[in-house]
Amino acid sequence: MGQRIHFVVDPQGWCCMGLIIFVWLYNTIFIPKVILFPHYEEGHISVVAILCYYFCSFFCIASLLRASVADPGKLPENPRIPITEREYWELCNKCNVMRPKRSHHCSRCGHCVRRMDHHCPWINNCVGEDNHWLFLQLCFYTQILSSYTLILDFCHYYYFFPLKKENWDDFVFRHELALLRISAFMGLIIFGGISGLFYSQLMGIFTDTTSIEKMSNCCEDISRPQKPWQQTFSEVFGTHWKILWFIPFRQRQPLRVPYHFANHV
Repeated sequence: MGQRIHFVVDPQGWCCMGLIIFVWLYNTIFIPKVILFPHYEEGHISVVAILCYYFCSFFCIASLLRASVADPGKLPENPRIPITEREYWELCNKCNVMRPKRSHHCSRCGHCVRRMDHHCPWINNCVGEDNHWLFLQLCFYTQILSSYTLILDFCHYYYFFPLKKENWDDFVFRHELALLRISAFMGLIIFGGISGLFYSQLMGIFTDTTSIEKMSNCCEDISRPQKPWQQTFSEVFGTHWKILWFIPFRQRQPLRVPYHFANHV
């Protein structure tokens, strides 16, 4: 689990993911060149600010790439069903494959995914049991990076000391205002969109409910025992060590939990 590479052939998803990578690459190149390095050279900020920005940027792109190629929990054609859990499995009426009851068939990918939350075009992949933790890390680090970018854009004009502008012949500094306005616009769009998505994802984990289950039971009460939030997060991230919830460079070890609950999709 979590070790197989999953690649979705979807031109729309490639375009969406390419746009995200462009926004990340734009800010990772121009923010340090226009703001961080010049202010560091003139003694306005410390090297810690530069390291923190690259740290957030690196973890953001690492989460994006891993979430996009990680197997979300694709069910094999002939899955091995434990004898003790056979009553909690059902037959998919689209691909005729036996699946756990909390699974869902993705029409875009063409197969069933265990505990599928939704199909995300921005990572060109489904968000399921095996890569949900990477998608949460992507939302988390994207929020931090976009907010950090907005803070730097603001401080550059209203808080930091003015730069001496010794290199006006450089294209970047001759178009500094336009570049930073584009950066601020991107930051506002990304931060606003990710904030709502991240909040809904957190609420889904707190209530142990996927986005598909919310939509299918929008007018019904899902009656099942409520789990402590530490348990639901541990099940998603595959570890009880909270510090590991923030590290994308590891393999998820699924906890032994049943796939079913009282009212299933």
